[in-house]
Amino acid sequence: MKKTFAERIAAMNAMYKLPAHDAPTLPSDVGERLVKFKATLLDEVHEIDEIVALAKTGASAADVAVAIADVLGDIMVYCRSEALKYGLPLEEVLDVIMDSNESKLGADGKPIYDANGKFLKGPNYWKPEPRIKALLESRGIK
Repeated sequence: MKKTFAERIAAMNAMYKLPAHDAPTLPSDVGERLVKFKATLLDEVHEIDEIVALAKTGASAADVAVAIADVLGDIMVYCRSEALKYGLPLEEVLDVIMDSNESKLGADGKPIYDANGKFLKGPNYWKPEPRIKALLESRGIK
């Protein structure tokens, strides 16, 4: 049976001797680790400039789509691996965030936009942080 994405990330972290925790864990050097993670993400984000240049120079739609898929995939791998380093149940956190995003709809169940097309928060919106905190506390973080 094929491994899930989370299982493959765990195997990758083990293979590369990266930290992995089953429960929420904050190491003493969390600030230093986050600075390094930010640098890694920024390297990936800067690759978007290369993709923009590729698109502007007339590259094929397939080549541009492959480059976009690769950068987005790399970012997701880095984020999932980082979550494992802190023992964060990322898929469950994402469920909470998506539930919160869906609560932004207007009373009529339709999206509300401002003049620039940004989603606005409807009357039933709730912030995800308290539920994320409860989730992490249920997993042992204090």
